[in-house]
Amino acid sequence: MARVVLKLGGSVVTDKAGDCAVRNDRIEECAGEIARRPGVQVVLVHGAGSCGHPQAHRHRLDQGVPPGDVAGISETHHAVAGLNRIVVDALRRAGREAVGIHPLGHCVAAAGRLQDPDWRPVGLMLSLGITPVLHGDVVMDTVRGASIVSGDQLVSSLARALSPDRVGLATDVPGVLGGDGTVVGRIRRGEGKGLVAGSRNTDVTGGMEGKLEELLALADAGIGSSIFHASRIGDFLDGRPHGGTTVEGGG
Repeated sequence: MARVVLKLGGSVVTDKAGDCAVRNDRIEECAGEIARRPGVQVVLVHGAGSCGHPQAHRHRLDQGVPPGDVAGISETHHAVAGLNRIVVDALRRAGREAVGIHPLGHCVAAAGRLQDPDWRPVGLMLSLGITPVLHGDVVMDTVRGASIVSGDQLVSSLARALSPDRVGLATDVPGVLGGDGTVVGRIRRGEGKGLVAGSRNTDVTGGMEGKLEELLALADAGIGSSIFHASRIGDFLDGRPHGGTTVEGGG
């Protein structure tokens, strides 16, 4: 049985131009693709999109906890946890048993980086046929008090712990785009620096740079990954060509 770590980008599950504007139709489509493949174990991670980023930005949680302002922790987590419930409910309606896992109560960071989280519960859920659903979240931080841990960082950490067959990021773009606007089929460490530096214009979320940094570090550890359009999730789950970008080690 194949095991995959799959992330749904924040711009896939929400409209980032809105205020927690959830894309229910897209979530239902993604849930259906996953549910139609009972032979694939899926660890699902989703971004926060417009449910969480506005609150985190308003309270400057990317810089830690401002003096006297802890309300952002609750407000940010409440927003992303609500989105997580929507994703979990969509999976269950589609026939895939799923459970939400909130990093706030499960993980600790230091200066914004996860510190050896225990992912054994995730592996045990998979063995029971349950799809764990995690999300970008605010977490307690030993240096900053609290910080934001992205879904991309969660994907990297989960992949290192669970040794999946495939790791994929489903986005609202078809992959990493080169200067001519076409998809770059493969990126390796020695080839990715220029693309990372100029990649902001290829991703309306502004987050492609962070994705590549996480995935290149993962590739350095011997774990390849893919970035592709959300409409190709079925191809990714089946191990077929997805038309996106593959991130590999070496270079």
